[in-house]
Amino acid sequence: MIKRNHIRYFLAVADAGSFAQAATRLHITQPTLSVSIADLERLAGSRLFVRDRRHVRLTEAGGAFLPIARDLERGFRAADSFGRGIQREWPTLRFGVIRTVANPMLQRVVALLGQHFGIELIEGTDYELRTGLTSGRLQLALTLLRKQESGIIAHSLWTEPYQMLVSQSHRLADSTRVRPDELASEIMIARRSCEILEETSRFFTSVGVRPRFALRSDSDERCIAMVAAGLGITTAPRSLAVPGVVALDVSGYDFTRAVGLLHDPAWPAAADFSEVLAEIEAVLAMAA
Repeated sequence: MIKRNHIRYFLAVADAGSFAQAATRLHITQPTLSVSIADLERLAGSRLFVRDRRHVRLTEAGGAFLPIARDLERGFRAADSFGRGIQREWPTLRFGVIRTVANPMLQRVVALLGQHFGIELIEGTDYELRTGLTSGRLQLALTLLRKQESGIIAHSLWTEPYQMLVSQSHRLADSTRVRPDELASEIMIARRSCEILEETSRFFTSVGVRPRFALRSDSDERCIAMVAAGLGITTAPRSLAVPGVVALDVSGYDFTRAVGLLHDPAWPAAADFSEVLAEIEAVLAMAA
């Protein structure tokens, strides 16, 4: 019989794309997770994941099972809360946001949502926000979009490149594009919240750039402020650039991200969300 842990563990692996990361987030051992997924696949009669050394992805059967699993988890959550009494309707929208969204962009989105909902704003990683949507703790999330989304409604808002940010007084500030070797002597600032931190490290290592670091911080605001102060340079999505900072392209460093809104198809307000979404898209387009 399929149990709740089967569903929780399946969703954790599907959202994380890794058995190791899912096990860490679930606070269980990887062998325990692997045994549970194997048991679920036996009960389902199909392989749900394709595994290789670096990645885990859903099979066709796994993709078909994903929306079923999300529905089951929502049902479990509803059963848990049943009979606990009627709560006040505020907030009408629990809205999750990744920490790397630039404040001006978030401000515009929240200002428009606030005209229609009472908002509780919750910060988290992409994984935490997706888990929150699955479990029913969130109704809407502003986060990174994947090439294919399953069991969830996605609205793309903007796409932007990752660039090198330098102070406006930096020797390269008048350039539009630089070669990686031109950065070999630079002092770097590490944004620990960066979604592509590992990919960035591998890129610069592959081209022989092994910089020294003046700061490692979880705070994007702190990191970008220190770039403006001339302490060092950093890579970041273009929207994080602020006055006093110049964004440069780096040859071969061609990473981009898509940011948008995710919500559950069963969200009660989803049917009336199209007009709100159109307002948000129009405001962001004017600000671009």
